[in-house]
Amino acid sequence: MFTFSLTVVRHGETQYNREKLLQGQGVDTSLSETGVQQGEAVGQHLKDITFCNVFASNLQRAVQTAEIILRNSTHCSGTEMLLEPLLRERGFGVAEGRHKEDLKNMANAAGQSCRDFTPPGGETLDQVKLRFKKFLEVLFKRMLEEHGSSGPAASPSGASASREAAHGTAAAASDVPPGGSADDGLQGVSVHALVVSHGAYIRVAIKHLVEDLKCTVPAGVKDSQLFSPCPNTGISRFILTLSQSESGPVLSAARCVFTNRKRHLENLPAAE
Repeated sequence: MFTFSLTVVRHGETQYNREKLLQGQGVDTSLSETGVQQGEAVGQHLKDITFCNVFASNLQRAVQTAEIILRNSTHCSGTEMLLEPLLRERGFGVAEGRHKEDLKNMANAAGQSCRDFTPPGGETLDQVKLRFKKFLEVLFKRMLEEHGSSGPAASPSGASASREAAHGTAAAASDVPPGGSADDGLQGVSVHALVVSHGAYIRVAIKHLVEDLKCTVPAGVKDSQLFSPCPNTGISRFILTLSQSESGPVLSAARCVFTNRKRHLENLPAAE
């Protein structure tokens, strides 16, 4: 069995974010000045975590954010970043480039909630979830191949590992204070992966991990907090334990440490 941490960061602000315009996949904008400042802030916050693997959406707002995080890192300046199309934002079809109010109006006209509505030419939430599931397959295979065979990163094998993972999941679920430090949840874990992606995609990913994969969540945290919209450079973290089967890596245990944290932004000027 093999345990690693997964830290998920949303990209920094773009001008489209500021103006509440939908970007999706077809509008590939760069970070605004505020977005760069947010990237520097999250990079400073995470600088002492040694990310062994870094994955980013291949849209430039995510790539730029990941580059800033790596540039600020004490340990990861030479770490290779893997650009992964599976991490791209949800496609919003004909609504891309338009104001979010237009999407709400389209949804209202169709008699649906904005969150569940799929604009013509856009991706359904299930299609986004399928992309994330495919990314997890890529992630799990890579983590086991690169880190799971030997050394301190490998967890004890056999029944003791299962008990240890289950105990760790339950015991640590309530140990993380809200708005805590950058290394929350990382104690006893020596392999860390970073993912930089997008707001709508991250919400779908968190819901899949918690609802479908039965990821343990911190005590007392409501669903409204877990699944709230991720702010620009918001941070979420999960501790995942894998085992190897004949068909490939299998998720044996999963714990959510926190979602959508933004404490690193406290000293930045508020976005207008």
